[in-house]
Amino acid sequence: MSETNAGRALVIVPTYNEAENIERLVREILAQPAPLDVVVVDDNSPDGTGRLADTLAAQDARVQVLHRAGKLGLGTAYIAGFRHALAHGYDYAITMDADFSHNPRYLPQLLGLMAHYDLGIGSRYVSGGGSTGCTWSRILLSKGANAFAKAMLGLKAHDCTAGFRCYKAPVLRAIELETIFSSGYSFLVEMATRCQRRGFCIGEIPIVFDNRRLGKSKISRVEILKSIYTIFRLRFAWLPWDRWAGAYKKSRNRVSERNSVSSALHHRRHGQRLRHDPPQHGYHAQRHHHGCPADTGGGATGAARGGGGEFQCYHRGRRHQHERHIALDGQR
Repeated sequence: MSETNAGRALVIVPTYNEAENIERLVREILAQPAPLDVVVVDDNSPDGTGRLADTLAAQDARVQVLHRAGKLGLGTAYIAGFRHALAHGYDYAITMDADFSHNPRYLPQLLGLMAHYDLGIGSRYVSGGGSTGCTWSRILLSKGANAFAKAMLGLKAHDCTAGFRCYKAPVLRAIELETIFSSGYSFLVEMATRCQRRGFCIGEIPIVFDNRRLGKSKISRVEILKSIYTIFRLRFAWLPWDRWAGAYKKSRNRVSERNSVSSALHHRRHGQRLRHDPPQHGYHAQRHHHGCPADTGGGATGAARGGGGEFQCYHRGRRHQHERHIALDGQR
């Protein structure tokens, strides 16, 4: 089997705060002995990853960049890349991480696999594969997720959560990308499930997964919960998930609206109080007219001039202390 394939392939690299990795990664991808182009799908990275990608694109026509408004999830980034690949006539779409956990040296072998398969996976869990630099908790999480997905969905791939993959263009057209409901890392399980259920052939090559050394991992507890939800939704597809999801969103929106109204009322009341009672530090005398006819001056001097009683209000926060100052011709 040839190490390369004559068809054009687009390598899709989703990024969010990968400025430390993106330049070296793109150069190593393009240095491989395979007909590869790269599209960087950047989610408006605060660290300037998108600007670095633009610079690379200006220097090499094989580099393209898709800018998105914000952090919208791994799955939707891949879908944006798939659509870009199909729109520009690529025969293959390859997905990989931006942090070097998927080494570019495997790209020619992965592309060569497509001579016999519809979906190729770079697998940690076939003979010759493995991981380096991973904590025991990360290894247990990965193996547990794979075992759970395989048991629940009957998946045949050894590494069904791997993100290092190559898809043939006809596979992407058949998947109906607009119907995919997952957006995070669980997108990988959903894509593997859809490919298997549609009868596409899936092959794997061994890779060594190298845990990221620069930047920050994007896996969170929320992503883990979303993955569990995705697996249950795929397993029990006959249940009215869309209706439940719609009801949940409506409930969340109602709660959000109530909170917004409550917050607006609070700020309105607080603003009115501040206009009448501006916050100041310590005790301070601020005149309040309480209908006292002798209230004609300011402070004790005004009281002396008025020759009568005067109420003044001393504030500390919301407490008011009222003292009556009696002027007795300069004597108490």
